[in-house]
Amino acid sequence: MFLGFAVILKQSGEMHLNGPFLQWLFDFLDTPNTMYQGSLTTEKRADRQYDVEFRDVSFRYLNAPEDAWALRHVNLKFKVGSRLAVVGMNGSGKTTFIKLLCRLYDPTEGQILLNGIDIRKYRYDEYMRIFAVVFQDFRLFALPLSQNVAAGAHYDRERVMDCLSKADFVDRLKTLPDGLDTPLYKELDKNGVEVSGGEVQKIAITCTLYQDAPFIVLDEPTSALDHGTIVQYGTHDQLVADGNGKYYELWHAQAQYYVKE
Repeated sequence: MFLGFAVILKQSGEMHLNGPFLQWLFDFLDTPNTMYQGSLTTEKRADRQYDVEFRDVSFRYLNAPEDAWALRHVNLKFKVGSRLAVVGMNGSGKTTFIKLLCRLYDPTEGQILLNGIDIRKYRYDEYMRIFAVVFQDFRLFALPLSQNVAAGAHYDRERVMDCLSKADFVDRLKTLPDGLDTPLYKELDKNGVEVSGGEVQKIAITCTLYQDAPFIVLDEPTSALDHGTIVQYGTHDQLVADGNGKYYELWHAQAQYYVKE
């Protein structure tokens, strides 16, 4: 009887301490979304050939100094279905570029066009569904592997298996005690398994494959000090052939670790 009363007192104290933090959370969740939602239906193309254009796009974060541009005068065209690598030093604006593409922010200046139409004119929810993104600060949940892949409690097991295979996770899956139903981490289940950093990345990539979106965007872990413009543009072979270019410098800074003496 005394033990039960002690537990009640402990939980009451924790509720009192956590109350202000929950209020901050609820205030954040109640923040109205003032971003223009658009009204045009996103074109559903069977061939998934979407044309994207950044037209003189500049972006400055809220409350940043007037001369502190995260991106400045970016002009770029590319097609979905091809591969585009955005390469740069830490803090050069790569993550900002992705967030603008996915319309987590709107440009401060300029336009981003999808098939020739400003993306702000599309229905926001439909536009967001054409992207499957792994951001640099992604997290997995302390839930079964299958639910992490599908981002939901209801899923297609064969599809989950196919995506895990494409992400080269099958060998690790064979070692898990309950297969797809194995919980990750131990916060909610003492029998949960820990996964390495590389395995977490593979699972995150598997999530993007499961969504089956036209755009798959992978954002590497980087710093967050943004100040970028495009200094070079071209194929890998073209850029690496320019010995005076920034791409050449960055490529060889990494390649040295994989080349035998």
